[in-house]
Amino acid sequence: MMCALVRGPTTGHKLALYRSVSELLGPVHDIRCLSAGRGVYHRQPLSQSQLQNPAQRPDLLSLSRAAVNSKLSVRSLHSEHDAMFYSMYAYLSNLPRLHVLGMAVVAYVVYYLIQVVKRPIIACSDGPFKQYLIRKVPTLENKYWPTFWCVESRAQTVLASLLRSKSLPRVNYRREILSLKDGGEVALDWMEEGCDSSAPCILILPGLTGESQAEYIKCLVFAAQQAGMRVVVFNNRGLGGIELKTPRLYCAANCEDLCEVVQHVRSTLPEKCKLGATGISMGGLILGNYLARKSDEARSFLSAAKIISVPWDVHKGSASIEKPVINSLLGRHLAGSLCRTLRNHLDIYRDIYQDSDIDIQRILRCKTIKEFDELFTAKQFGYAHVNDYYSDATLHNKLDHISVPLLCLSAADDPFQPLDAIPIKAANQCTHVAIVITARGGHIGFLEGWWPSTKDQYMGRLFTEYFTKALFDEDGEFQHTANKMHERFLAKQTVALASSSPVLFAKKVDSDQLDQKVKLM
Repeated sequence: MMCALVRGPTTGHKLALYRSVSELLGPVHDIRCLSAGRGVYHRQPLSQSQLQNPAQRPDLLSLSRAAVNSKLSVRSLHSEHDAMFYSMYAYLSNLPRLHVLGMAVVAYVVYYLIQVVKRPIIACSDGPFKQYLIRKVPTLENKYWPTFWCVESRAQTVLASLLRSKSLPRVNYRREILSLKDGGEVALDWMEEGCDSSAPCILILPGLTGESQAEYIKCLVFAAQQAGMRVVVFNNRGLGGIELKTPRLYCAANCEDLCEVVQHVRSTLPEKCKLGATGISMGGLILGNYLARKSDEARSFLSAAKIISVPWDVHKGSASIEKPVINSLLGRHLAGSLCRTLRNHLDIYRDIYQDSDIDIQRILRCKTIKEFDELFTAKQFGYAHVNDYYSDATLHNKLDHISVPLLCLSAADDPFQPLDAIPIKAANQCTHVAIVITARGGHIGFLEGWWPSTKDQYMGRLFTEYFTKALFDEDGEFQHTANKMHERFLAKQTVALASSSPVLFAKKVDSDQLDQKVKLM
């Protein structure tokens, strides 16, 4: 149509063509106006005289081009952001791969330095214990540098276990079989090589299904050995290759076996040797419950204690380990370990529970820790429901009863224990509890350095620094600090008793005065 116009058709044909173009473009034509600094198109209608008089008609070809240009201009205005996006995409897609890799590395380094490398938080009341830790334990004042290429919590948990199991040799313990009051037996594995007769001793409690050859236990054993301290590992009933003599296993809320073990170890050691204790994961629950429920007894036997990666609130810890996908896989692995422990002693349980409501075959098919505890552990230890068992085992509401200096190590990203379950507020009001919280570390991980060393790890270093100062105590400062802590503990207990029960408080005061008179006589 446009070509015919250029060649100069007849007038009649021109009029017909003009009307066709007019119908194509609409009853209006476009005239460019510059309004408010922008190109805006205003349409003005063609008069009848312009349609009939060729001299008064504008060049329709130029008008059509103007219309097309106007549409492109408006389209470019609306697609400005898209154009920027495509320009950026084209720029990045044409970058050399090494440049892209360098930018990614720089971004990760910035993230690592800002979000990963941090100084640990110390949750403890402002008093003698916190001041002593800051002065005597230098690791607490330094930033924790997790392994650069392994900062994720589950990766720390799994990789730490793999590296330790491959690199740490088997420990040659001296085994002692301890018979308990109810006829049961537990294995105590001693490591005293290279230690003096007066060297202090640390009692170690493994985790859920751990025993003395577990990789995280060996990590602490070698660390203590290098510091000149002897170690004894308490293997729970049915673990460590010991056959069950009674149908009872173990649970996180029961500390009866630990009471007998602590008394036995204390009586075995020379009088001048100080005794400490460490619990890892579920072993920390057992130790923490012992320190809280047997406060005075524990203080008479233990000089210091430490717990690592303990699930403070068992309810929240159980819910966290069942989250999909990786957490649930770790929980399924631990549940399988529990089932294997039960299967190893199946003969003693098959006859006992044959006519009871405990279905052994169903228990052996459990996929989660909570399911195993609901069907077996809670019933074996007399709990009506698994939630009752978890509430009894939980530590976060028992810290006020602990009277032994207790240092705790937890990671904020522990997959077995969410950060909001760590009793930070309670620890800030306790005289004997200090919780060290690192930003990363996973569950019993705490790897650090470019390539994690199995000989010097954060967990082992903090372990030796604390117990070396607390148990050797060459200058007597720790004992002096412990005495101050106990004075504050007694004063706090007195105030709590006076506010809760004035009658009992009056009786206690009379009893204390009587005891003081007897001492003076």
